[in-house]
Amino acid sequence: MKNFLILGGSGKTGRRIASRLTAAGHSVRLAGRTGGDVRLDLDDPATHAAAVADVSAAYLFEPSPDAGRQATPRMAALVEAAVAAGVQRLVVLTAQGSGNEQHGLHSTEQAVIESGLEWTVLRPGWFAQNFSEDFWLPAVRSGTLALPGGEGRLPFLDAEDIADVATAALTEDGHAGQAYDLTGPRAIGFGEAVELIAKASGKPLQYLDITPEEYLEQQLSAGVPRNAAERMTRLVMMGRGGAVAGVADGVERALGRAPRRFEDFVVAAAATGCWS
Repeated sequence: MKNFLILGGSGKTGRRIASRLTAAGHSVRLAGRTGGDVRLDLDDPATHAAAVADVSAAYLFEPSPDAGRQATPRMAALVEAAVAAGVQRLVVLTAQGSGNEQHGLHSTEQAVIESGLEWTVLRPGWFAQNFSEDFWLPAVRSGTLALPGGEGRLPFLDAEDIADVATAALTEDGHAGQAYDLTGPRAIGFGEAVELIAKASGKPLQYLDITPEEYLEQQLSAGVPRNAAERMTRLVMMGRGGAVAGVADGVERALGRAPRRFEDFVVAAAATGCWS
């Protein structure tokens, strides 16, 4: 592999993968609808050919969780352009459970699998960085994380592990035809998570269990679009019920090591000052 395309190169996983590839001396092209080295809009096939030209391997993801419900997902056009351009290897980020035909990203995943190219699928669970980079960061900074999570436990996954697996799949042999389910090493509750964050950050933090209705209203009041707020509420409720508590072995299968612990994530995150 020589030249690499990273879709969403400024995102949570993309920027980490790009950093690893660049540090290793690889040629990296960042693509996105806005920003990056080249414009790539999944809804505009006219932007696809230039993005994949002279690319050996590409990291792809579908930012819209339900886009794959289309009979022909929009990722299919990009995959077709990649095949025509001579791309050899595709690594696609989907989500936990996307191997199920009813999942919103299933057909997106299938577009990559059926491409005829070398492919690897990454199916991550809940990101540990939800506490430090986006969804729950304002609440953590405020001192109260209010969620309808109950006593549910989740195996939070460090995005650094996703980046390590993706980089290995892009640059090394032995990952073609693999679908890696990725989680952290153990499931923990929100109560334990905030205790660990409080200890690492030195700031008081409490977890407050609230109703789904309260959480939905909380998100809407913060300006979150209703469809995104409803989706996040459903996901948190799935965690409350224990539906996503299982620990997967994808990180170990891909890298030959255990995934990073949440305890180590919070120490590293606190050192960046994100919770100050």
